[in-house]
Amino acid sequence: MSCTLLGGLVPDFEADSTIGKIHFHDYIQGHWAMLFSQPNDLCTVCTSELASIAASFKDFEDRNVKLIALSCNDEEIQIKLDIESVIDPNGKVSYAIVSDVDSRLTELFGMLADPDEKDESGRPLPARSFIIVGPDKKLKASTIYPSSTGRNFLEALRLIDSLQLTAEQNVETPAQWNPGDKVFVGQCLSNEEARKEFPGGFESLSLPSGKDYIRLVDPVATKSAKALCTLNPS
Repeated sequence: MSCTLLGGLVPDFEADSTIGKIHFHDYIQGHWAMLFSQPNDLCTVCTSELASIAASFKDFEDRNVKLIALSCNDEEIQIKLDIESVIDPNGKVSYAIVSDVDSRLTELFGMLADPDEKDESGRPLPARSFIIVGPDKKLKASTIYPSSTGRNFLEALRLIDSLQLTAEQNVETPAQWNPGDKVFVGQCLSNEEARKEFPGGFESLSLPSGKDYIRLVDPVATKSAKALCTLNPS
């Protein structure tokens, strides 16, 4: 199982897919990426998830995100046809589906489910997991769901919007944040530094503690491709 922590370099791999052979690090060069696994491709929840991603493909593409599904079944073409039939009459699967029948990649990326969840042969099943990888090939976010609960990929898009914004600006996104909402000034900035970074000003909330740490600001035009400090969203 992968021991990659947030901010760590993700493993590289080579694998066959529905769009040809993929050398992962080369394939995502200059892009963000989302890898996602599912317990059993030819099942109700999995097909609905894969169809949801296919229907949202343009939204991910607009964010410069490469999509790779890890298939635990050796039936990629049939899976692709089923997904396309669920989307709409003209639906197409444009993302890569990689065969991972031996669980090599789900193990590599730490995407296995509860040890008690096994297939008919006794092999541990993949979880409903997805990871977000940045252009620097480092792990930016990771989620894991049980097999009974389908994922909300609108939240994946919101997460990517936050990751990309906070990678480019010294800001943090609040709970329930959506693109266009105000954000927090990065905690690494002093008020003096924040005034230089955000010449339009920011709003400091008056708190019972007397501490001046909640500072709201509108995102500004991107200044650089890399944040000036390391943000801690915890």
